[in-house]
Amino acid sequence: MKTNTRTPIESEAEVEAERERGSDGAAVVVEFAIPIAEFALGETVAALEDVAFEVERVVAHEDGRFAPLVWARGSEREALEDALREDRSVATFECFAAIEEETSNDYLYRMDWAERVDVVGGLLVDRGGTVLTMRTAKDHWQFRVLLPDRDTLARTYESCEEAGVTIDLKRIYALEDGRQGRFGLTDEQREALALAFEAGYYGVPRGAMAKGLAKELDISHQALSERIRRGHGNLVENAIALDRNDKPGGNR
Repeated sequence: MKTNTRTPIESEAEVEAERERGSDGAAVVVEFAIPIAEFALGETVAALEDVAFEVERVVAHEDGRFAPLVWARGSEREALEDALREDRSVATFECFAAIEEETSNDYLYRMDWAERVDVVGGLLVDRGGTVLTMRTAKDHWQFRVLLPDRDTLARTYESCEEAGVTIDLKRIYALEDGRQGRFGLTDEQREALALAFEAGYYGVPRGAMAKGLAKELDISHQALSERIRRGHGNLVENAIALDRNDKPGGNR
């Protein structure tokens, strides 16, 4: 099945093109980034350069505010909470869990964010969107959001522009396109990886050789190697690297 993945989408004109396509009623998943300084916890990240945040769950209020459960890692608790108290995007916070180990510290907080942090609240309450993943990566928040249709995407983009929020759209795909869109795989990469897996290429001992897979796909050995390597890169980037707050350059 061919995906609707298109990357990147950076201009207002390209978002307007999404609107002109019209809303076919199909839900879409949108991946985008917002600068931390324009959203939430930017002052904490600036004070503690190694800290990273990931939202576990978002609870929306009727008035448009939302109270996320947020994992924080990479900082000592005392320094972290001192920074949170000084962060103007944080109204209140409460620690629900603390996991302190030799290699890492992880803390789960319930946070009430200040009223100015209303982008995701608008997505959830006004636009009917659902936040699937939300985490920091260097100087940006990265989002994966489920929206009811493409027209909602265009209206959401316009709302962010009007609010002075820089939204950098990375990827759009229809929900029915399945998980291959979610993990950034092209059709060719997905086909090669699936064939390799089914043939036992990843088994120990290996049940298939690259030369045989290339012949079945009617491509060269080098083309297969590059396709599998890039597919692996996309899988690691989207499924693993984002959790470590060190998103590398994409392998599109």
